[in-house]
This record gives sequence, structure tokens and C-alpha cells, in this order.
Amino acid sequence: MRAVFFGTPEPATASLEALVGFADVVGVVTRPDAARGRSKKLQPSPVAEVAARLALPIFKPSHGSDIAGIVAGLGQLDVGVVVAFGMLLSSEVLAIPRAGLVNVHFSLLPRWRGAAPVERAILAGDEVTGVSIMSMDVGLDTGPVIATSSVSIDPDKSAGELTTRLAAEGASLLSRVLPAWTEGQIEPVIQDESAATYAHKLTTSESRLDLSKSAEEILRSIRAFEPRPGAHAYLGGDRFKIRNAAPGEGPRLAPGELHFDGDRLWVGTGTDPLVLRVVQPPGKAPMDGADWARGRSQDLGSLS
Repeated sequence: MRAVFFGTPEPATASLEALVGFADVVGVVTRPDAARGRSKKLQPSPVAEVAARLALPIFKPSHGSDIAGIVAGLGQLDVGVVVAFGMLLSSEVLAIPRAGLVNVHFSLLPRWRGAAPVERAILAGDEVTGVSIMSMDVGLDTGPVIATSSVSIDPDKSAGELTTRLAAEGASLLSRVLPAWTEGQIEPVIQDESAATYAHKLTTSESRLDLSKSAEEILRSIRAFEPRPGAHAYLGGDRFKIRNAAPGEGPRLAPGELHFDGDRLWVGTGTDPLVLRVVQPPGKAPMDGADWARGRSQDLGSLS
């Protein structure tokens, strides 16, 4: 099986490594090098790093219009695999491989089409999500579904942790179904448009916590925005990130009011107080909430 792979971020690397186990990957298409980390130096994408380690041909088009020429230049292809690539692919590109392009998407389509399916599932309070392998068309995650695998959403896990789990599940599912798909042995299922929901891209403004909401809603927000962009509130005019929190039986507090009992740091919500396990004050690394409270030489104040 001759395949081309499209992907960019870390969660896509699991599928690339799985694909090379049973296919001849003749090209890896990824986004151009981008500024990453505090140094802001240009660095290759995680997919490019894995492809280089595996000695695979790497292509980094700056424009979507360049992709068709790249793929056509790879010769006869059986299939293309797309995982969080980050650029639109034209109908011309979709038509090049014999069995088309398939997308590994981190939701149970048609629920949560779009850019942020994992985070939107957590924000909505979904108890189950999963992975879908879809035959791509020109729509936004609208193609017929080849296979799915369900995954329960652990109420203690962040979006980052859930994404890692889904990436591994997606790679496993790809290995199980792609050979059969390319041989025409699977009949895809048309998506039910009436059941479709959309996972719009996250914004930093969304990650500001409304501490008058219920503790349950706030916990979902903290999990959904971890690790990026990080749920936050303001303390004395400075952004104060909350990286991890938990429910507990604590003091009665007004929404946003902070309290340290000598062991745990609490914040009030619209319902029950929450324990702030990990916080990130401005300009500092994430730290234990209780340690931060111990180091304050003044009243803790309130978050807003």
C-alpha cells in the first residue's frame, strides 16, 4: 500500500507511526516550521520531527494551492491519511489517491465536526466521545464514516490527556481498518446531518472563568482549556491561570473568594467551593495551589 500522510501536531504522530508499520509512506505533508516555545525560534512540527526520524520524505507547503502538485509528484498512490493537518485540501487533492483520503477525527461523527472536538465534548458535559475514520469530501468533516471507536470521558482528565488517549485509539483503529478500506471491503456510512454539531475553534476570551457559574461548569472549563490556552481569572488586574481543580467539602465562599485553610487553597463558585490544586500566577511556572497561598504575604483576595 503506497500512502501519503498529512498532519502537523503531536496527536497526529501516533497515526503516522502506525501507518509506517503496514504501508509504504512515500511522503509526509505538514505545516511549515513555526515559532514555538519561549525562544520563539522556528521549529519543525511534531509530525515533521517524527518523519525525519523515520527517514520519510517531508513536504512543507506554505499555500494550499501547492499541495496538489506535491501529491501528484509522488506517483501512484493507494490512499492518503489526514490527522489534524491544519490546511484545507482541495477536491483535486482528494481525487489523486486510488482510495481517496481518509481523516482520523477525534469525535464520534457527526457530533463535534470542526477544530476543537475534544474540548467541546468536555465543555458540553459529554460522557462518551471517540474516534471516527472518515472518507474525506470537500465539506468540513462531512464525509461518510468508515469506522468508529468509542472512548469514555474521565471526569478527572484534561483535554490534553483525553487527546493523547484518542490519538492512540485512532492509530489503532487506522491499523485495523485501512487495509480493508483500500481493498474495497468496507461500505462507509453516510452521516446523519440532523445530528451534526460543530466544534468551533477555541478562543482565549472563552477561557476566562465565570466564577458565578456552578462548580461543575467551572471544572469542565478548567479541564477543557488545559493545556491550551489555560483557564484563567484575574487577581488584582493580573491574569491568574487555574490548571487543575477538584470538588470538595469546604468553607462557604462568595464566587471568586479565595481561602487557604493551611492545607488546601479554595475558591468560591456559584454553588460549591473548589480546591485549586495547580495554579499559574503571572510570569511563573505552574505550581501547587497550597504552596502559592503559603507564599503570599498578604490577604489572598478574590478572583474575578
